[in-house]
Formats: sequence, C-alpha cells, structure tokens
Amino acid sequence: MTKSFLAGVTLTLLMSTSALAEEKAFPATLKAHAVLPANTIIAAPADTADYLKTSGKFSTADRKRAVQLGSVPGKDGVRPTGLSLPFNGQPMQGFSGIKAMPDGTFWSLSDNGFGNKLNSTDAMLMLHHLRIDWDAGKVQALETVFLSDPDRKAPFPIVMEGAASRYLTGGDFDVESIQPVADGFWVGEEFGPYVLKFDATGKLTDVIATMVEGKPVLSPDNPTLALQADPSKKTPAFNLKRSGGYEGLALSKDGTKLYGLLEGPIWTDGETVEQADGRPALRIVELDAASKTWTGRSWLYPLAEGGEAIGDFNMLDEKTALVIERDNGAGTVDKACADPKEPKPDCYAVGSKLKRVYKIAMDDENVGKAVRKIGYIDLLKIADPDNRRRQGGGDGSYDMPFVTIENVDRVDDTHIVVGNDNNLPFSAGRSLDKADDNEFVLLEAGEFLKAE
Repeated sequence: MTKSFLAGVTLTLLMSTSALAEEKAFPATLKAHAVLPANTIIAAPADTADYLKTSGKFSTADRKRAVQLGSVPGKDGVRPTGLSLPFNGQPMQGFSGIKAMPDGTFWSLSDNGFGNKLNSTDAMLMLHHLRIDWDAGKVQALETVFLSDPDRKAPFPIVMEGAASRYLTGGDFDVESIQPVADGFWVGEEFGPYVLKFDATGKLTDVIATMVEGKPVLSPDNPTLALQADPSKKTPAFNLKRSGGYEGLALSKDGTKLYGLLEGPIWTDGETVEQADGRPALRIVELDAASKTWTGRSWLYPLAEGGEAIGDFNMLDEKTALVIERDNGAGTVDKACADPKEPKPDCYAVGSKLKRVYKIAMDDENVGKAVRKIGYIDLLKIADPDNRRRQGGGDGSYDMPFVTIENVDRVDDTHIVVGNDNNLPFSAGRSLDKADDNEFVLLEAGEFLKAE
C-alpha cells in the first residue's frame, strides 16, 4: 500500500467527515395525517383497449400472463402483503412527486406501475389532482388525467402503438416527478431518462433526452439501446443504473428553469461513479423551460453516509430547495432479520435507518460543485405530542419507515407535506404482513424552513 494511496484515503475521509459535520438535524412536529387505503383501484377510461382495463397481468416471476384476477400474491421480499394481482382496474398507488397549489390542493402522479418496464405494460400512466382533508384524514382525487401520445411524440413505438387512444403505460415511461404549469405539466422520467411535457389534457407534446456536459445520459431501459447480436462484442454503453433517472424535478420560482435531480449517480467508467465531498453524488441538471434545451449548468448532490437515493425535489426560493433522501430499508430496525441475506416472513430484511428531508442551497457560486446541505428533518423521529398520527409511531412520536418516500413540498411558511410511495402491492414497511397505505403528513417545520 503506497503513501499516495493512504494520503488519498485520508483526504477522502476528511472531506466526508467535514461534509457530514455540517449537517444539522431540525425538529418537526406532526400536525395532521391523512391516509388513502392501499387497495384504491379506479376504472380505466371508457375509450381504452380491453388490455388496460385490468393491470398487473405480467407480475409473475416468469413474466407469463396471469389470467385470473387476484391469482398472484404480492410480496415484499418473502413477506406476503395481503394483496394480489392482477387488479380489476388501475391502482392509484405509487404517488411519486407532489406539488402544492395556491388553493390548498395538490398535484401528484402515479409512477410506472409494478416496479419495472417488463411487468408494467398494462399499468396506465396518470396524474392526480388531490384534495387532502387533514381534519378527517382522507385523500380525495378531484381529477385524474390519463397520459397519452396521440401525436406520436414518443421517439419509439409505444405499447399501445396501434390503438386509437394511444394511452401511455409503464412499458413506455417511468414517470416520477411533476411540475404543473399554466399550459400543462412537466414530468421527470427514469427510463430515458427524459424530461416530458404534457398539455392540460395529458397529451404528450415534448420528449427531451438528457445531456450532461455535452454527453448523453442513458439508463439500461433507454429505448434507443439494443443488445449486440454477437455475445463476443461489447454490450451497449449506458452510464446510469436502472431506476436512476429523474426522481426529482423542480421548477424555479420565476418558471424559467427546470432542475432535474437524478436518483442515481452517473458512472464515469465501469467502476467509478461521480462523487462530491467524498461521497457518491447525484446530478442536478438545469433545463431552460422556454427553449426546452439544457443550459449546460449543473450541481452535484452528495449522498449522506447511509443514503442510497433521493425521493423528491422542490424549490423553496431561487437558491434553496427541499430534497428527500433515503436508504433502501423498510420497517423498523428492532424487527429486522438477524441476517439480511436470509430474510424471513416474520422480520424486515433490512430496517430503515435513513429517511430524511434535506434543505439544500444551490446558486451561481456552486455551479458544477456540491450543493450545500443546510440541514435535515429525520422522518423516523417526528414529534407527535398531540397524538395526531393515524398509523405508526408511539409514545409521542410518528415515523415513516417506508422503503420509498417520494413526495415533499412546502405548504406555507412553517409547514411541509410529505408522502410515501407504497409500490402496491409490494411494499410493507408499516406492518410486516400488510401492504402499505398511501400516507400524507403535514409537518410543522418552521425552524427548518428558515434555516440558512
């Protein structure tokens, strides 16, 4: 082991320790809690093909079609969740991105369906206009907008290519983040990854491929990639892991810029990912909304020790933003299996350790560098002195031990909204043997929002 190597390791550790030392935990108090039951199924539009009137038909391990409704048990690893596929209709599950509106309502969206491109070709893509009754603890969909591509803007054949209505599915795009604007919606997507534009009716108008520093960013699900015919040849080059695309998409306060935050780091070669402050780092890429072109500006978001992905991203003002960061654990540590490599039905394979909402700063001064992490709220330790929780927690506290928490935005000067993605019917973090519901919480976090 050379001295230069040891010096490099020491420098990396010092940088990482320095970055972590700057992170400050802020208190948050549960003010309200609303729940949409996991098994909330809605009918497909009347003009859609019969193929989309049921969903989850290809969720079997061998991808063979399941004909009988409810014949394939949902499982979180080896733990049954109590719900089964296929569904008679389309599930509202998988809220992945939220935006608070001036009238107190919210826009959100369902992600690609059942976890991957291959098993989600019958999962319709949709946006939801939500009203949350915080007093009653209920969530109501005022409107659901089903996404479609009647003008053939997708640069590849979609699943419903020959259908008259050309609705989009989870076999076409994996939509994960949303920004409502005057003429429709901007949506961040993971398969490309792409930034998508839809009009107010859900019609696709633009598909923008990702470029960082003049080079394309491609996931293994990018439709332009194909396997080589000759196994002795090099496989197609992609530089982003599967499900590593735009989990977060933020809009500048003046509406002129969009900021796409990748869920996974870009790989610079076969062994190395981008880093900042001694930690793996995710790119935030700036898009000009008017010209729909990349500006060439970007920032790096360094993951915390134990952080593995981000869940959502929204601007607070021109320089600061909220970001959900998480690990891949589910459930509580006290009920975790002794050996994660040997999971059992009566324990969580890996318990939750890091579920946070960060406040970050990004401006002209740190373009091309790491964002500044101002501090965070620990979503596993939320104060609940007034017993507002409807599920989870205990002893004056509330927690969110979900594998994916993918909704965060500011509601007013002192409150934020946070919600989980329940990955129906596969995630069970609240209980060992029950599919997670869709939970939304209103948190008082004034000190956190004012922090500089």
